Amino acid sequence: MKTDLTDTTSSKINKALVLGRRAIGTPAVGMVLTLVIVTDEENAYDALKAANEASREHPSRTLVVIKRVSRGPRDRSKARLDAEVRLGADASTGETVVLRLYGEVVDHAQSVVLPLLLPDAPVVVWWPVNSPTDPANDPLGALAQRRVTDTYAAEQPIQELTDRADAYTPGDTDLSWTRITPWRSMLAAALDQVACKVTSAEVEGEEFNPSVELLAMWLADRLKVPVRRSKSSGPGLTSVRMETDAGPIVLDRPDGSLATLSIQGQPDRAVALKRRDTAELIAEELRRLDPDDTYASALRYGLERLDEEAATTAPEPQAAEAVAAGQEAAAAGDASPAEETPKRAAKKASGRKAAAR
Repeated sequence: MKTDLTDTTSSKINKALVLGRRAIGTPAVGMVLTLVIVTDEENAYDALKAANEASREHPSRTLVVIKRVSRGPRDRSKARLDAEVRLGADASTGETVVLRLYGEVVDHAQSVVLPLLLPDAPVVVWWPVNSPTDPANDPLGALAQRRVTDTYAAEQPIQELTDRADAYTPGDTDLSWTRITPWRSMLAAALDQVACKVTSAEVEGEEFNPSVELLAMWLADRLKVPVRRSKSSGPGLTSVRMETDAGPIVLDRPDGSLATLSIQGQPDRAVALKRRDTAELIAEELRRLDPDDTYASALRYGLERLDEEAATTAPEPQAAEAVAAGQEAAAAGDASPAEETPKRAAKKASGRKAAAR
């Protein structure tokens, strides 16, 4: 059952939900949570399809917030709210409301969503694309106990992952972290089978893949050993190798579907480790609504490592002052000391190295 509402209000949407439930013969509300999806028109279909499949495991009221951004300074769209209410077979096992916001209403999406939340039920906000830098301080994210982003959909995934670590708040999570759940489970189970001490590890996967980075952070944080990151053609994560005092432990998945677990002194085993779709990832995230401390610890470790690397690569104070003095002298037209400090000194140093060789 579908009901289209044009230039409407939250009150009229609530009334349409009540009338729709009565019309299909289910006046009671059997939803366990409210899932708010914040997306654009292009990605709304795929996100809603994944949410509907996940609702078979978690019956929920799904609110899809589509912000219609103005196309230019001359676009004076009237502030308007259009809605599409879906119930019954059109909304899987839950309720779906598609909200399209125009004009000034875009800046007040939380005022539209707040009256539509289920009373006394958890709220989860999911950004499939274009997630905010600080989800907890976003007006819609502030309404939720759980905030789901996906750094893999960002233009610069690794930079996005760094921003997530810097702005982390309990309740934040990421689908890039959810994607490595089977890997983490399999590696933990492999270490339970062998009494050994891990000395180092290597994670291999696609370049600029945040899931690969998160798995490396998790291993380094939990095992307290150096973890090397290697590149491969994918798809996604392809291999993890842990060096131990009892021999190497290798989990290799070259095709994105079937993996091979190799443990020293044991026969190789085939392991089903297929790449999961978005519906499975969202369903997993909806199973737990408490803060993910393991994810927070891995992010914190990654941020500390980046800070340490930045500190070790920063120039010494005297060298930085010399470079700055040389730049000022060059700008003033004094060529002799400026050139001697940053440029000629480097040339002399390279000449001395060549002579030594």
